[in-house]
Amino acid sequence: MADGKNLGRIIDVELSEIGAIDYFVVEKKRFFWRIFSSSEPDITIKVNQIKKIGEDVILVEL
Repeated sequence: MADGKNLGRIIDVELSEIGAIDYFVVEKKRFFWRIFSSSEPDITIKVNQIKKIGEDVILVEL
């Protein structure tokens, strides 16, 4: 949220036993040459880190 950085796209959601969303899994943006190499792990964003949800963007504070 502080720098407007694009973290990537949401690829998965982790649910609790009662069906509430625990966190979102965000795939890091990957460049063409990094596709076949080992890269950094995906980012997890807890629900309480989400500050605002818009039509085209979700603002989070990490």
